[in-house]
Amino acid sequence: MARPQVLLGMSGGVDSSVAASLLVKQGFDVAGITLQVWEPEDETVAVSRRWQERGCCKVGIARYVAKKLGISHEVIDARAGFRADVIDDFVSGYLSGTTPNPCVRCNERVKLRLLYQLAEEREANFIATGHYARLVAEGSRHFLHRATDIRKDQSYFLYRIQSAWLPRLLFPLGTMSKSEVWTAAESLGLPADELKESQEICFVSEGDYRAFLAKEAPQARHPGPFLDLDGRILGHHDGIAFYTPGQRRGLGLAAGRRLYVQRVEAATGAVVLGPEDSLLRSECQVADLNLFDSSLLHEETDVDVKVRYATPPTRATVQPCGEGRLRIRFHVPQRALSPGQSAVFYRGDRVVGGGIIQPEQGR
Repeated sequence: MARPQVLLGMSGGVDSSVAASLLVKQGFDVAGITLQVWEPEDETVAVSRRWQERGCCKVGIARYVAKKLGISHEVIDARAGFRADVIDDFVSGYLSGTTPNPCVRCNERVKLRLLYQLAEEREANFIATGHYARLVAEGSRHFLHRATDIRKDQSYFLYRIQSAWLPRLLFPLGTMSKSEVWTAAESLGLPADELKESQEICFVSEGDYRAFLAKEAPQARHPGPFLDLDGRILGHHDGIAFYTPGQRRGLGLAAGRRLYVQRVEAATGAVVLGPEDSLLRSECQVADLNLFDSSLLHEETDVDVKVRYATPPTRATVQPCGEGRLRIRFHVPQRALSPGQSAVFYRGDRVVGGGIIQPEQGR
């Protein structure tokens, strides 16, 4: 009897490498796929250094792991789609005064989408990644859940995937802790000291998105006014693309008190500043929805909401407000909500949907 085939996204990181090992042990016919989303590695650099290049595409290590496990491996050039659907979206978002999340868009539009399309073309049974999340089957339906290790849970980045993909998705690390994954990585002979985890955006090599924006979009440098909450001019800024809600550092103002970015006004080119306590918001609206539970569009309901990956869920009431939008009323006010970021809804560990935070109405 033929083994079920799974197409595994192999980034070359610890997580996807361990996922490959687990799937082999579980009896799958594993085909490793590295989606090259950024520039190729520099083959003139020593291998150990080359493996550290770019968090999303460590081709050398993916190839090494595939050979060690005796599975096939191929590199597929996905740079054009990544440029159009992730990088261009990232740049245009900041230029319009929002704070996009490229990892959310990449999973939705590039990585998982391409793996699913390949599985369809090749008639593979499953696709898999090294994300920390779980799939739970209830009868004929499948649901996205948070990982067992809540500290490493990555379901926030996956909420935009399509319901139709869920029955064919595998997340081998969903029930593991990070320490267990590192132990498994050592057994594969991976150079743990070189596989440092990174929270940086994979295509922002200098760790500063502002430098990336200035290079990619010189028009981002478009000076405008810093305003206080009463509309008085406090100074001038370099361009709205370089400022996000909650930001305090890098304002270049000597105001005699701590000021924080309250909001960015794309229409006027103004950046509004104020004290920290003015950052709290009791509600926001979300649009560009992806819902696993359509009842959210028809009735008011209480859910847990994550407004950032790194912050814990908070209780909120979600209300339909027409035109494909939902209003979120937080039971406890939230700090520095950022238009362009995602708000993801949970019932317990189950992801029930989410959407993109919208600019405040009337602003």
